[in-house]
Amino acid sequence: MNQQEEMNTTMNENKKMNKDDIKNIMLAEAVKKINYPFKNWTVQEVMKDLKVSEATANSIFRRKDFPSVNIGKTKTVTLLAYLIWKMDRKESEVKEDDSKAE
Repeated sequence: MNQQEEMNTTMNENKKMNKDDIKNIMLAEAVKKINYPFKNWTVQEVMKDLKVSEATANSIFRRKDFPSVNIGKTKTVTLLAYLIWKMDRKESEVKEDDSKAE
Protein backbone atom coordinates (compact mmCIF):
# COMPACT_ATOMS: atom_id res chain seq x y z
CA MET A 1 0.00 0.00 0.00
CA ASN A 2 1.49 3.36 -0.98
CA GLN A 3 1.41 6.51 1.10
CA GLN A 4 -1.62 8.00 -0.70
CA GLU A 5 -3.67 4.84 -0.14
CA GLU A 6 -2.72 4.81 3.54
CA MET A 7 -3.77 8.45 3.88
CA ASN A 8 -7.11 7.74 2.15
CA THR A 9 -7.71 4.75 4.42
CA THR A 10 -6.94 6.85 7.50
CA MET A 11 -9.26 9.62 6.31
CA ASN A 12 -12.08 7.14 5.71
CA GLU A 13 -11.60 5.68 9.19
CA ASN A 14 -11.62 9.17 10.69
CA LYS A 15 -14.93 9.97 8.98
CA LYS A 16 -16.48 7.02 10.80
CA MET A 17 -15.38 8.37 14.17
CA ASN A 18 -17.56 10.74 16.11
CA LYS A 19 -16.32 13.77 18.03
CA ASP A 20 -15.99 11.83 21.28
CA ASP A 21 -13.78 9.22 19.61
CA ILE A 22 -11.53 11.92 18.19
CA LYS A 23 -11.44 13.70 21.57
CA ASN A 24 -10.42 10.45 23.30
CA ILE A 25 -7.66 9.81 20.76
CA MET A 26 -6.35 13.36 21.15
CA LEU A 27 -6.42 13.00 24.92
CA ALA A 28 -4.60 9.66 24.81
CA GLU A 29 -1.89 11.15 22.59
CA ALA A 30 -1.51 14.17 24.88
CA VAL A 31 -1.23 11.95 27.96
CA LYS A 32 1.58 9.99 26.29
CA LYS A 33 3.59 13.23 26.07
CA ILE A 34 3.07 14.21 29.72
CA ASN A 35 5.63 12.82 32.16
CA TYR A 36 3.26 12.62 35.11
CA PRO A 37 -0.43 13.26 34.23
CA PHE A 38 -1.60 12.72 37.82
CA LYS A 39 0.53 15.52 39.24
CA ASN A 40 -1.50 17.93 41.35
CA TRP A 41 -1.54 21.49 40.12
CA THR A 42 -2.16 24.39 42.47
CA VAL A 43 -3.98 27.67 41.92
CA GLN A 44 -0.66 29.32 41.01
CA GLU A 45 0.11 26.78 38.26
CA VAL A 46 -3.36 27.11 36.74
CA MET A 47 -3.04 30.88 37.03
CA LYS A 48 0.21 30.81 35.02
CA ASP A 49 -1.18 28.41 32.41
CA LEU A 50 -4.33 30.44 31.80
CA LYS A 51 -2.52 33.77 32.19
CA VAL A 52 -5.10 35.09 34.65
CA SER A 53 -4.92 36.75 38.04
CA GLU A 54 -4.84 34.75 41.26
CA ALA A 55 -8.37 35.93 42.10
CA THR A 56 -9.64 34.66 38.75
CA ALA A 57 -7.83 31.34 39.22
CA ASN A 58 -9.40 30.99 42.68
CA SER A 59 -12.84 31.65 41.22
CA ILE A 60 -12.20 28.94 38.61
CA PHE A 61 -11.33 26.50 41.41
CA ARG A 62 -14.71 27.30 43.03
CA ARG A 63 -16.69 26.52 39.86
CA LYS A 64 -18.93 23.47 40.06
CA ASP A 65 -17.67 22.14 36.72
CA PHE A 66 -13.98 22.45 37.69
CA PRO A 67 -12.47 19.17 38.99
CA SER A 68 -10.61 20.60 41.98
CA VAL A 69 -9.83 18.89 45.26
CA ASN A 70 -9.07 20.62 48.53
CA ILE A 71 -6.16 19.09 50.42
CA GLY A 72 -6.28 20.90 53.73
CA LYS A 73 -6.40 24.56 52.77
CA THR A 74 -4.64 23.95 49.45
CA LYS A 75 -6.78 23.79 46.32
CA THR A 76 -5.44 21.35 43.74
CA VAL A 77 -6.44 19.69 40.48
CA THR A 78 -4.75 16.78 38.74
CA LEU A 79 -3.09 17.79 35.51
CA LEU A 80 -5.08 15.23 33.52
CA ALA A 81 -8.44 16.38 34.94
CA TYR A 82 -7.43 20.00 34.30
CA LEU A 83 -6.55 19.30 30.67
CA ILE A 84 -9.85 17.47 30.11
CA TRP A 85 -11.76 20.37 31.69
CA LYS A 86 -9.84 22.86 29.58
CA MET A 87 -10.58 20.92 26.38
CA ASP A 88 -14.28 20.65 27.27
CA ARG A 89 -14.46 24.39 27.97
CA LYS A 90 -12.82 25.19 24.66
CA GLU A 91 -15.26 22.88 22.85
CA SER A 92 -18.28 24.52 24.51
CA GLU A 93 -16.95 27.99 23.62
CA VAL A 94 -16.63 26.96 19.98
CA LYS A 95 -20.22 25.65 20.02
CA GLU A 96 -21.45 28.94 21.52
CA ASP A 97 -19.58 30.94 18.88
CA ASP A 98 -21.05 28.77 16.12
CA SER A 99 -24.60 29.28 17.40
CA LYS A 100 -24.10 33.05 17.61
CA ALA A 101 -22.81 33.17 14.04
CA GLU A 102 -25.95 31.50 12.67
